[in-house]
Parts: sequence; structure tokens; C-alpha cells
Amino acid sequence: MAAFFAELQACSRPATTIRSYGMDLLRWWRFLAGWEVGWDRATRQHARDFARWMQTAPKPAPIHWRHRGADEMSPAPAARRTAGVPNAVTGRPGPGRLYSESTRAHCETVLRSFYAFHLEEGTGPIINPFPAARERRRLPMAAGRSARQSAGGRYRPLVPHRLPRRIPDGHFNDLFAALRHNRDRALLAFWVSNGARASELLTSRQRDPLPGEQLLGVIRKGTAAFQQLPSSPDAFVWLLLYQHEAWRAGVPRGGNEALWWTLRQPFRPLTYHAARAMLNRANALLGANWTLHDLRHTAACRMARDPDLALTDVQWVLGHAHLSTTQIYLPAGRDEIVEAVRAHHERQARLAQVPAVPAAGYRAESLNDLFGVGR
Repeated sequence: MAAFFAELQACSRPATTIRSYGMDLLRWWRFLAGWEVGWDRATRQHARDFARWMQTAPKPAPIHWRHRGADEMSPAPAARRTAGVPNAVTGRPGPGRLYSESTRAHCETVLRSFYAFHLEEGTGPIINPFPAARERRRLPMAAGRSARQSAGGRYRPLVPHRLPRRIPDGHFNDLFAALRHNRDRALLAFWVSNGARASELLTSRQRDPLPGEQLLGVIRKGTAAFQQLPSSPDAFVWLLLYQHEAWRAGVPRGGNEALWWTLRQPFRPLTYHAARAMLNRANALLGANWTLHDLRHTAACRMARDPDLALTDVQWVLGHAHLSTTQIYLPAGRDEIVEAVRAHHERQARLAQVPAVPAAGYRAESLNDLFGVGR
């Protein structure tokens, strides 16, 4: 495993990617340990059973420290009781108890590349337990068209296409009003105006904001390149209010110091998990389940659907390698589609209430007698 991680590091994969690969490998290791099979002796039957197991096995849910040691008959935490139930505010179901299709697809990709690496090095089994997809002509017709045209791994599930998770303007105003600190307001204002990823915005230093030019520098996630993103004037207003409070409280000052800090002493640079906890506190007040990545989707949808803003400019701001990735934000979101369909039903109802006008040459009295109108 160490050699595989060294290969990933040599390929300039970020630490977050290596960690996610390690979690998938750990899940595979634990599955093989139940069968007392070493990783280098795994067969395609084990891989097939692992793919089937991930379709039915419940995810290990993290237990809050308040619930540890509690009796098994005690009520389950609210997060587990409402797993998979659509939220009343957002309409989006929470994380289910089973592994999602995207998690299973990512795990299959990691394991297939892991064994492909050891197959090239000559340190693993001579046959990859996670094979590539069969050719289309070798699959039976009963497998379906999508299966015959699938690419990637044979045991890779089909990941459904999802609409961008845009926050409607009314709900965003409620979310912004639920925040209690200027730091949190500044963070949301930047996320929803420049479309930076949550982790990217937290990499900014105190030298990076340029209020006069309305630019904020961040470190891009994929390329690790420094990029200055245009942001809204309101975001810089909230940032200056936060910095004035933070410096008075004793937050370290300096161009190389972090831009975002915790609110309580001892002051520490704000992490992704702390920022997510901040948003979850606002969600608890609203009864919602918005995520930090929803803010990036919201900014992307606003920019992509602006007719005066070129799509290539939106691609540069979002940091997408391909224009096709940016194009997914062009269609209307879920809430806009729902409102459009509701308006369609209202128009149909109004048309049904309009009395029919008889064509020229027909007497209305004769039509009433024939069809019984008004009786």
C-alpha cells in the first residue's frame, strides 16, 4: 500500500485524494479480513461479492460522544432516524443508511487502479480482481442498453445524473440571516459570489484580499495554483467588519497569516470541518440541510445563466478544466422547474374555465339544447 501511495504522491495527487483512496482501501481490507484472505490473493469472486455487499450493507454511522455507551434500546440519534427522509425546507433527502452510487463507483475505481498498479509492478495477483467492463458485443441483450454501453469497471454502478444543488434566493436570505457573526457572513458572501470551493476559500492569506480591485486570491484545489477571483462588494464589506473585530480580539496580523480564524481563544486558522459546523448551526435554526458545496453551485448557476456573462469566463472563475463541466449549470434548477410546471398547470386550469365560443354559422341556443349546457 505504501508503494501505491508513493505513486499517487509522485503523480501530484493532493493529500485529500490520497486520504480518500486510503479509506476505500481500508474498506476493502476489512472485507477481506472477514474471509481471512490477503489482498494479494483476492479473486474476481471476492471482488464481485464485495460489490454486492456494498449494495446492501449499511454504512457505519459515527456516534456522537453523548450517545456512546448508551443502551441499545435507547432512541437513535435524530440524524439516523431521519436518514434518507426528504428535508422539509430543501426537499433533499439526508444521507441514507446504504452506500450511495457515487461512493460505490469511487471505491471500484480506486481498487481497480490499485491492482492495475501492482500488476504493472509485478507485486500483486496476475489477474486484476476488478476487471474492466466487457465489450458491448459480449454482453447479452437482457443486460440492457446502458450496461452494454457502460465504460470503466465491470462492477462499477451507474451514477445517476443530478441537477446542480442551487439555493433559491429566498432560502439563501434566510440562511444569511441565521448567521450570528460577521466572519460567517463574509464567508457566505464570498462563497456565493466567486464560486470558490469551501476548502479553497480557507487557503486565503491576509495579503490576498484586494478590496479596491474586488479580488480575492485562493489556492486552487486541483492544480494548487494561485488565482485571484472577482467577488462582490458586499463580501469585502463583511470582511472588513470581521477583520476589525478579529484584530481587536488579538488575532495574529501579517501578510502571511491566515485570513480566517476561529472566534475563541486560543485562536487557530479556520478549518473545513469548523466551517461546516458553522453552517450546520444555521441549518439547525432553519430546519434545513444545506451544504457548503451548495454555495458553489448557487454561484455557478447565477453566473452561468447570466446572458451578459460568457460561459468561458464562468469556466475560468470556477476553475473547470473542460467547458462541458460548466455547461451543467445552464439548465434550470429543481425549484425553477417546479415553479414552471406549477405555472403550466395554472394556465391549463384557466383555459379549462373559459367557455367555448361556437364557430360562425352555429346558433348558441341550438348548441345548448343539443349538449345540455346550463341544465
